[in-house]
Amino acid sequence: MAVLKLEKDDEQQEIKFELDYLASLTTRQRFKMMLKKSREMLLLLKQNGHRKSTQVIKRT
Repeated sequence: MAVLKLEKDDEQQEIKFELDYLASLTTRQRFKMMLKKSREMLLLLKQNGHRKSTQVIKRT
C-alpha cells in the first residue's frame, strides 16, 4: 500500500492520491477492503455499547 507524505496539508492532492490508489485496485480488492472496514466499524460499535438488541418492556 502506498503512503502519501506531504510537507503541508493539500486536500486536493490527498483526494487525487486516494482516487488514483482506489482506481489501481481490482474490484475484488476494493470489495475485500470495504468488507474489512465494515467489520471493523461493527466491532467498534459493539465495543462502545451500540447495536444492542431492543428490549421488550411489559407495561402493568
